Amino acid sequence: MKDPTHRFSSRVENYIKYRPRYPNRVIQTLTSECELASKSVIADIGSGTGILGELFLKNGHRVFGVEPNREMREAGERFLRKYPDFTSVDGAAEATTLPDRSVDLITAGQAFHWFDRKRARKEFARILNPGGWVALIWNERLTDTSPFLRAYEDLLQKYGTDYAAVDHRNVDAEAIAAFFAPQPFTRRKFENRQVFDFDGVKGRLLSSSYTPEPGHPNHQSMLDALQANFDRYQADGKVSFDYLTLLYVGHLA
Repeated sequence: MKDPTHRFSSRVENYIKYRPRYPNRVIQTLTSECELASKSVIADIGSGTGILGELFLKNGHRVFGVEPNREMREAGERFLRKYPDFTSVDGAAEATTLPDRSVDLITAGQAFHWFDRKRARKEFARILNPGGWVALIWNERLTDTSPFLRAYEDLLQKYGTDYAAVDHRNVDAEAIAAFFAPQPFTRRKFENRQVFDFDGVKGRLLSSSYTPEPGHPNHQSMLDALQANFDRYQADGKVSFDYLTLLYVGHLA
């Protein structure tokens, strides 16, 4: 399997433009259930291009974006440069470089499945303030809510280079419970959606690390299949991607 810290190096622009954002209900839930306050300091681990970090920066928080991939980290720095409370950190989940007991909330958006969970847990416990929280967040693409999404999933199964191996859905509730154990955790879910024209669908597809890139023998065949699916199922030149935004929150012992 390709080194996860380098998987997205060539996909940065598509990732920024076409990956889904996170609904404001994430902030609302963390505020009401996890005592998130304006003074709370956030460490966004695997911060990538800054999509999740921006949600907290807009809410007035100080955010440390910890990202091991240079291309993704630099893209995040460009994307978030207008926020003075953002600090970019060259680090990883297992070695953040942040000081002991320096943050109130650790977040991981679309990233937890890449971590060495045992080492990351130890590191998270080190940098969290007493009583601090961990929030694991995914936009989980639904695969069967429309004929187009069923066809899109079939396309990934056919053309994805290692789709089954790296799908974040491989991290199940048992793995998450083991990460938080012996503390309990809370699961919340929210509806989310993107609407795309064909260029958007193409960019969304190519933002995924398991899809063949230009030069791969299956790249053009994959795009031809995507075009055929889009033409068949579009309405007024658009198709929808439906998601459940999943939020798992808890303390570490």
